Amino acid sequence: MGSLIGRLGEEWHVLDLRELTGAERRSFLAVGPGGVFAVTVKDHGRSRVSFAGDIVQIDGKRPKYVEETRAEAKGAAEALSRSAGVSIPVMPILAFAGTGKISFYGVPKGCLVTAYHELPRVLNARGNRLATDTVDKVFELALHPTTWSAQSYATFADSYRWYKDGQPGVGADKRG
Repeated sequence: MGSLIGRLGEEWHVLDLRELTGAERRSFLAVGPGGVFAVTVKDHGRSRVSFAGDIVQIDGKRPKYVEETRAEAKGAAEALSRSAGVSIPVMPILAFAGTGKISFYGVPKGCLVTAYHELPRVLNARGNRLATDTVDKVFELALHPTTWSAQSYATFADSYRWYKDGQPGVGADKRG
């Protein structure tokens, strides 16, 4: 990821999602002038990767990479939106690290697919959609640990009680 950050430019911020969300797969959040992207990296080695829409085929197997990538982006969008109080769209990107060819017989809808070494070009090609202040604010929000907590405040409040059920309480807890 270090070399990726250097090639993207100073206006881009990259955050490892494995550390924050505990995801097992290699994924990170890229926030920059082009938008907010959840990038899932898959290593395919020398194997050829074929796409037919949402279907990925590698060595005769059909892993659910597109669905995983979309789920990662959806989770990031929900977490950021919940914390910000406004909708923050996150674009899913599936990046393949390896030397095998990637062929397309139809591209997946709503998910960008690229080779890992081409990722800076793909991200910078999105143009300038976000102002520098907005990029910084979204990145600060992404850095905050409570952003990635799956439980909302209401869930925490419901689980907290002064008295166990059935025990008498004081004030508003009294049953009359």
